[in-house]
Amino acid sequence: MKYLFKIILVLCITASCNQKHKKSNTLELFFKNSIPKDLPIPFMPELTAKNDLLIHRGVFSNDYTSYYYTVSDKSFKKFDVKVVTNSNGNWSQPKDAFFNSTFSDHGMSFSPDGNTLYFSSTRPLLTDTISNTWHIWKSKNVKGLWTNPEYVNIPNLSDKLISHPTIAKDGTLYFHSSNTDYSEMSIYYSEEKNGQFQNASKVPLTPKNTNGYCTPYISPDNDYLIYAAIGQPLELYISHKNATNQWSFAKKLPPSINQNGQGNPYITADGKFLFYARENDNKLKGWNIYCVSTEQFINKSTTP
Repeated sequence: MKYLFKIILVLCITASCNQKHKKSNTLELFFKNSIPKDLPIPFMPELTAKNDLLIHRGVFSNDYTSYYYTVSDKSFKKFDVKVVTNSNGNWSQPKDAFFNSTFSDHGMSFSPDGNTLYFSSTRPLLTDTISNTWHIWKSKNVKGLWTNPEYVNIPNLSDKLISHPTIAKDGTLYFHSSNTDYSEMSIYYSEEKNGQFQNASKVPLTPKNTNGYCTPYISPDNDYLIYAAIGQPLELYISHKNATNQWSFAKKLPPSINQNGQGNPYITADGKFLFYARENDNKLKGWNIYCVSTEQFINKSTTP
């Protein structure tokens, strides 16, 4: 009996050590050089350093093994989504993401459970009732394989531009929408009922910004929203929702984050890190993806 107890004890200690080692490895794979804290650091700038592309957005699969990012030419005529994968600490060469098409694709995000990928695309729909512009699409992971993307219909906005979807655990979908000429851009939400998204409503954001809002990120629990206020430059804000579904007066993210024009916020699945795109000091060189700890702003905004 005493011998059996020793074996069990050794197995438990070994399992605990393996778990800690696995977690450490995950973080080492996640950040190649150092783990970001209060000061943002660029993430994998080498992805666009050797070509003439602009990088707009970067997100991880929920298990952190794949990193998806959007690039475009400097004329903004064509957007593509690339992916790199990590194996034993080594990143693969970039390739087209499984949902990338001959049209433009952008604004991707995973559902909180990681099993559905939402993105925006200009791929056409063979109908005269839906505008030929950006719309939302989704793909599901079924037994390890991703399904062919399918169109996500937002009934009252089918004639509008719709982009950058992000979804909460309760099935509420957030995105930005505008006229097809990009005017009157704002953030909307749509609730899912019986497998269909309903008519969308504007998120009542304050302070008011006459230039509009874009590139939202909704928390899994649908209790805080990070977005970019459109202006010169773009600035990131956070608003919290209280128990009666009221959104707080939004607060600007810290000055270390809001520097040169930034958008496309995304929080990692563990809630610990913010990723976003930021304009470089030299605008001719485009943008980089930056990452920073969320500790300094996620829990510091007040609720109404």
